Amino acid sequence: MAVGGIPVDGQVNGFSGRITASVVITCIVAASGGLLFGYDIGISGGVTTMAPFLQKFFPSILRKAARAKTNVYCVYDSQTLTSFTSSLYIAGLAASIVAGRLTATLGRRNIMVLGGSIFLAGAAINGGAENVAMLILGRILLGLGVGFTNQATPVYLSEMAPPKWRGAFNTGFQFFIGIGVLTANCVNYGTSRLSWGWRLSLGLAIVPAAIMTLGALSISDTPSSLVERGKLSLAKKSLTKVRGINTDVEPELADLVKSSEIAKAINKEAFVTIFERQYRPHLVMSIAIPFFQQLTGINIIAFYAPVLFQSVGFGSDSALIAAIILGVVNLSSILVSTFVVDRYGRRFLFIEGGAQMFVCQVAVACVLAAATGASGTKHISKGDAAVVLTLMCIYAAGFGWSWGPLSWLIPSEIFPMKIRTAGQSISIAVNFGTTFVLSQTFLTMLCHFKYGAFLFYAAWIAAMTVFVVLFVPETKGIPLNSMYAVWEEHWFWRRYVKPQP
Repeated sequence: MAVGGIPVDGQVNGFSGRITASVVITCIVAASGGLLFGYDIGISGGVTTMAPFLQKFFPSILRKAARAKTNVYCVYDSQTLTSFTSSLYIAGLAASIVAGRLTATLGRRNIMVLGGSIFLAGAAINGGAENVAMLILGRILLGLGVGFTNQATPVYLSEMAPPKWRGAFNTGFQFFIGIGVLTANCVNYGTSRLSWGWRLSLGLAIVPAAIMTLGALSISDTPSSLVERGKLSLAKKSLTKVRGINTDVEPELADLVKSSEIAKAINKEAFVTIFERQYRPHLVMSIAIPFFQQLTGINIIAFYAPVLFQSVGFGSDSALIAAIILGVVNLSSILVSTFVVDRYGRRFLFIEGGAQMFVCQVAVACVLAAATGASGTKHISKGDAAVVLTLMCIYAAGFGWSWGPLSWLIPSEIFPMKIRTAGQSISIAVNFGTTFVLSQTFLTMLCHFKYGAFLFYAAWIAAMTVFVVLFVPETKGIPLNSMYAVWEEHWFWRRYVKPQP
């Protein structure tokens, strides 16, 4: 099979597409960086439903919940609580801005180690927090750690994986995010009855940090990164290890050296180069893909899931169980993506997942509108709550095999070497920036929009699905250094990447 005249089955450009034990182990270790982001997303929403945590840091929420006739959508509308949740994302944004240059200078693996170490320190501070200031300081350190790991890990996976199976390997990052979310939800459920359970939940974030950091120390950097930094002998050794000792790696190594020399010959700052006309499609994708991912509403729903379910009628324990169910569904759907993404392509999953999420968001809004009334003061029945949970699970499945893994995959595979770290840096910065704004406003929006908050996200999902249909090309099976052909073949982007007449 060929896409744009480039073969995608078997060997590509003469490079081996074999899956070796070494590349599998290496990519699993690297993908475990997703545990950090996932655990934090899951743990944050859970501890904010624990009464001892709220009593110590946010007592006004408990007083509001005790009032009669409280609007169910507004119980958790607190700017201080929101600052606790969203401070991580502004720190992640700051980290991602500098991470691009550091990743190019120090290498992908070393940035993963740095991110894991900073995250570990933040987890320790949060577990021992005595006031809101300590909580937010810990969150800021967690954000810096996640900013570095989210920058380096997807690029690491795309550079290490064989071209034919790059999509499957890269979805490992989202899979570990899902494991992190699910683990955090289970920890929250287990610790919710303890007066100090919130400390255990927050402090246990040191475990995924230690796993990822120690694992990263045991693997080599990517051949692309080593070539970029002039370490050719180490690059050859790394390439031989992941492609197999009986594989001729010289053609692939020569291609990497050629790409590196072209990048260095330009002698321009990557953050300047990416704004040139010929890289317009890359710039647009680095902004649009992460921006749209957050406007599916998934991270908001993930880290506010217990709060959300409690707001619409679940008890505290039931809300945590519902969040666990949501996590299991999301994790299972990511596995579907792993097996499908390199067979049917990225566009198919984007479009199908988008349609599925749109229908579910609209349906959730309709159920909540009918059950809670226009004022939002009516508590919904158990039957209606079960319908909401079912719809949210179908929504989570749609995200899990589409925008979840693909929004990490696409930005990590479309950039040529000379702008790869800059492009990934912009992508992660947009991701954190958008998440910060949404997390800062979601609980207030839920309070004022009520069920209309879900229609808000449904409208964005419709818009992003149209964007994919018109502007996102298929990239499955294309070698990273041959990705330019995808843009030259595209009906719209070819006017930018081809010389103008």
